[in-house]
Amino acid sequence: MDAAIRATVNRMDFSRRLRVYALESRAQFLSVWRVPAFSVPTLVFPLMFYVFFGIIMGTRGLSLVMPTYLLATYGVFGIIGPALFGFGLGLSTERSDGTLLLKQTTPMPPAAYLVAKLSMALLFSSLIILGLFCMGGYLAGVELYRWQWFTLAGVLLLSTLPFCAMGLAIGTWVKAQAAMALVNAVYLPMAFLSGLWFPVMAFPTVLQKLANIFPAYHAAQLCLKVIDMDQGQSAVLHLGVLIFYTMAFLALAAVGMRRPLA
Repeated sequence: MDAAIRATVNRMDFSRRLRVYALESRAQFLSVWRVPAFSVPTLVFPLMFYVFFGIIMGTRGLSLVMPTYLLATYGVFGIIGPALFGFGLGLSTERSDGTLLLKQTTPMPPAAYLVAKLSMALLFSSLIILGLFCMGGYLAGVELYRWQWFTLAGVLLLSTLPFCAMGLAIGTWVKAQAAMALVNAVYLPMAFLSGLWFPVMAFPTVLQKLANIFPAYHAAQLCLKVIDMDQGQSAVLHLGVLIFYTMAFLALAAVGMRRPLA
């Protein structure tokens, strides 16, 4: 009887915790969805750029090479935005205005806050990926096998993790006033130099070598490997670099989280 009671209590406790995680994730999503300065650029810019470069410019000459290539690279560009801004700007703002301190005084599990941020980034990324895939398939005429569509979507979603870790590190170390400038200073140059806007093969040799230091380049190459358009490097190499960056940024964030909230 005691074992049955304990099992019931454990199930109830798990159910309550799961509900807390779900409610916090919902709150995080709604809080950024209702801020046009975040939600509109995050969702619209990758789609707008793909329309111009992938569809209008890319389909000239009836070639599907550019629309297909840019579907993968603009996918990476799209998933970086929610990760960096959601964690970097969001966390630094909530640390500065006292929101995070208030949450720490509640019975909410400490991990629920970070899981909610991750859920928000993944949901925004899913919307971006869905929009890009619809445009690529219906407007640009991109043709992929069914397994390629699903695999590409999966790789893109998993690729949010190192950029969430990067945003987390920024959010724990940088104050809200400087977070926006720093995120933009990282996001846009990294996207360009990683070959997300234009194929990296068109870059000068020096810039092609420089691209290898950016996690966005390795995420893009993994996605391009799914559609047989990568530069031929090992998938293990790209995956290893992304894991390294994820662990390094998480370690940096762990140190930053110990700093006093201000």
